[in-house]
Amino acid sequence: MFGVPIYTLNFSNFAFQFFVHFRKNMRNSIEMNPNPLVQYLNKFPHEFTKSDIVKYIEDNNIEMVNFRYVGWDLRLKTLNFIINDKPHLEAILTAGERVDGSSLFPFIETGSSDLYIIPRYKTAFLNPFNEIPSLDLLCSYYTKDGVPFESSPEYVLRKAHEALVEKTGYSFEVMGELEYYVISEKEELFLAKDQKGYHESYPFAKWGELRERAMKAIAHCGGYIKYGHAEVGNFTLGDEIYEQSEIEFLPTNIEDAADQLNIAKWILRSLANEYGVNITFAPKISIGKAGSGLHIHTKLVKDGKTAMVENGELSKTAKMAIAGYLDLSPSLTAFGNTNPTSYFRLVPHQEAPTNICWGDRNRSVLVRVPLGWSGKNNMIKHANPQEPDGDFDFSNKQTVEFRCSDGSADIHLLLAGLTVAARHGLEMKNALEMAERTYVDVNIFEKENEERLNQLSKLPTSCFESAEQLENQKDIYLKYGVFTESMLEWFVSYLKQFNDKNLQTELGDDKKKIMELVNKYFYCG
Repeated sequence: MFGVPIYTLNFSNFAFQFFVHFRKNMRNSIEMNPNPLVQYLNKFPHEFTKSDIVKYIEDNNIEMVNFRYVGWDLRLKTLNFIINDKPHLEAILTAGERVDGSSLFPFIETGSSDLYIIPRYKTAFLNPFNEIPSLDLLCSYYTKDGVPFESSPEYVLRKAHEALVEKTGYSFEVMGELEYYVISEKEELFLAKDQKGYHESYPFAKWGELRERAMKAIAHCGGYIKYGHAEVGNFTLGDEIYEQSEIEFLPTNIEDAADQLNIAKWILRSLANEYGVNITFAPKISIGKAGSGLHIHTKLVKDGKTAMVENGELSKTAKMAIAGYLDLSPSLTAFGNTNPTSYFRLVPHQEAPTNICWGDRNRSVLVRVPLGWSGKNNMIKHANPQEPDGDFDFSNKQTVEFRCSDGSADIHLLLAGLTVAARHGLEMKNALEMAERTYVDVNIFEKENEERLNQLSKLPTSCFESAEQLENQKDIYLKYGVFTESMLEWFVSYLKQFNDKNLQTELGDDKKKIMELVNKYFYCG
């Protein structure tokens, strides 16, 4: 499902060209694909048909079908169907079902709230938790007239990608770094030092097994995983251990990337419940400690090849996209940092950005260009002298990382906003000039760089400020019909109701009140 960087558009030959490239280079990978449906059907998820789903259900004694769809609280919802007979199954997979949209989206009036949920066959996966053999499918929302629900975040993302491809010829691949804390009773043996948990191993890291099981389940559900590891931000508080981990994905089609992040959160929470521990994706859970982010890596692609690297260096196309991210970053926080505690994370000196700038390998900037493999190297030969000489092209690994968003993000709207920002950058007349002006190659928090720091614009410091910026920049999101006016207006009012413009000043060092706020948004996202 998610591990296939393919995007199909009726109006363009782009998808067909990419499909040919993809099939040529990826067909053999079915042999090692961990998704049971891919193995059984011997085809990739984007090729799944209704008859494929029926065949898998019949041949594997599946008794239940579950429809999954994301609500406004960003959690996966569920509608269960016990399969009565084949005609019943055919009807479920063809017609979908009705749901109460007003209970799922607060901007829908109850008088006209019925929506259809229609399954997307490529998202089918074997449920990793149900005792009853079950097949789950993610769904899209449609109105009473049988057309896509324009304000559905999932459809907004689809429209954003379509507009990018149609207007620029580039498709968008992204991946997320999903950070989270596991909270458990304190053990006295092998305690890791606070804030020193980076890539720690058992027994100093206690919850690697949970992470590994989650990675296996995510992969079986179609997730396209790069790696997992213990993260730096572990600490002890009273009788509890707060252990931070990260699961990082590989770049894939942006819509599939959103699906895999939502499913990954559901899997991690389900496993935590099984283990009897707590888990949170909250941006801030303790004073003076780094919180959890949701960094998004992005890559523009054309004809199946990266557009991020040119002659071994970051391309002009990549720099123009970066300019777009920076230009829209004040309003992107509206989608990526959606509760007051988000802005307690965005403070100096804790590897979270506060200034609108970009740089290479610099974790204090808003947009980071990670260390890449763009130049020729023989590291593998040096480490393994027995290996033959090779000349490998690793340019396709290069991404650009957007670093301010966190676990409270509306994943679909954040990725839609980044897609709009990339397109905006490619359309900006002064994009390259802006990229040059906002580049930093120093630690901007050091005393000698104070003048450079003062030249940079700042990110919003509250939900209220983010809402104001979204109002200022909303015309860019409305362009080409991507976002809807009514949804943006509702989102602005939602963020403003937190009334948190001066919250950090008002709370000061009052640890009790800050922790009350943290606990209020503990299960965000």
